Amino acid sequence: MAPDTGSPPHPYWPRDLHIEGYRPNDRPMWEILTFLFSVSGVLLVLIWILSGKVSGMSPARRLAVCWFMICAFIHGVIEGWFSWYYSVIPKDQAFLSQLWKEYGKGDSRYVIGDNFTVCMESITAWAWGPLSLWTVIAFFRKHPYRFVLQLIVSLGQLYGDVLYFYTEYREGFSHSEMWHPIYFWFYFVFMNALWIVIPSCLIVDAWINLSHSQAKADAARPPSKAKRN
Repeated sequence: MAPDTGSPPHPYWPRDLHIEGYRPNDRPMWEILTFLFSVSGVLLVLIWILSGKVSGMSPARRLAVCWFMICAFIHGVIEGWFSWYYSVIPKDQAFLSQLWKEYGKGDSRYVIGDNFTVCMESITAWAWGPLSLWTVIAFFRKHPYRFVLQLIVSLGQLYGDVLYFYTEYREGFSHSEMWHPIYFWFYFVFMNALWIVIPSCLIVDAWINLSHSQAKADAARPPSKAKRN
C-alpha cells in the first residue's frame, strides 16, 4: 500500500502540486460549461436584438457591442468571483468556485492563488468589467467617447492576456497537461486566445474611427492666424 502523504488527490498540474483543503467538484463538466455558454448566448441574443433598434448600427458594430456585454458578464461576475474568493476556491463548492476548479484543469494557477493571476484578474474584474458595460451603454446612446472606451478596454484586455500567456510560457507551461484537447487546447489556448484576436481587431477599429473623427475636426477648424512678431 502506498503511504498516505496527507495531500488529497487532484487533477491539476504539476502532479506533485499540494492544494490545501482541496475538494473535488460534485458538478459535472457539462453542467458548468452549459451555464457559461448559455448565459453568454442569452446576452449575445439580447444585445443583438436591442442593438437592432439603434439607428445606423451596422451588423459588425452590433456584434462588437454584444462582445462587450459578454465581457462585462465574464469580467464582472466570473472573474470578480475569483478576485474575491480565490483563497477558498479549492475547498469551496459554490457553483462559480466549481467553475474555477474546472477551468483550473487547464491552468492550475487558479486553484493555488498564484500572485500574477490574482492581480491580473482583480484588475480585469474591477476595471474592464464595469468599463465593458459602460462601453455597451455608450454605443447604445451614441456618446462621442464610445470609441475611446472601446480602445481603452481592448488595450487593457490585450495587454493582460499577453502577460497571461507569456508568464505561463516562461514557466514552461507547467500548470496544464500539455496538448490535452480540452484542458490545454480548449480551456487554456482557445478560450484565452479570444481576448487576443477580438481586442486586436477592436483596437484597429477604434484607431480608424478616432483618426477619421480627428481628421474631420482638423478639416473643420479655421486656419490659424499667423503669429505676431
